[in-house]
Amino acid sequence: MAPPSRRDDLVKAALRLFLRDGFHATGIAAILAEAETSKMTLYSHFASKEALIAAALAHRDALFRRWLFDRMRAIGGPDPKQQLLAMFDAVGEWIGGAAQPLGPDFVGCAFVRAAGEFVAADHPLHRQAAGHKQAVLDHLVLLCAQAGLAIDTARQLALLKEGAIAEAFVRGDADAWKTARVIASRIL
Repeated sequence: MAPPSRRDDLVKAALRLFLRDGFHATGIAAILAEAETSKMTLYSHFASKEALIAAALAHRDALFRRWLFDRMRAIGGPDPKQQLLAMFDAVGEWIGGAAQPLGPDFVGCAFVRAAGEFVAADHPLHRQAAGHKQAVLDHLVLLCAQAGLAIDTARQLALLKEGAIAEAFVRGDADAWKTARVIASRIL
């Protein structure tokens, strides 16, 4: 495996700050300080702050989906219905700070936060956030098909997952995933 590049360092540093402080509120100077790099290095890799945000979201998307889908398989085993239920256990790990690759602190969903800051539905970063949500839903649709369940079931489970994440982030309800899991078990 190749060592991280300066580009990777910038993306990871920017993502940490975006998740902590917000996309608009995080300035270039803070990113440069966090990444311990120069403005010249930043702009040799990214044409703009929005390009850096897009790269940070792409990194988070790959990291999150790999982690979530791996945890669903690890917890749920080969049964697609159990994997669907395991999604809520994985979300509980994340909310509880035990999702190592996602960082020690639960700070809500990066994609909901991005869509909230880039509100125009046709904005590229809003579309990127929507693309992440669609990719997760597509995985749930696949599992539902394997389990002989309706596509609507995937939509219902995705909505429950999103609600649990929002409740945990906005209201501080660290057990919201448990309630969502109970409802999901009834749906399944």
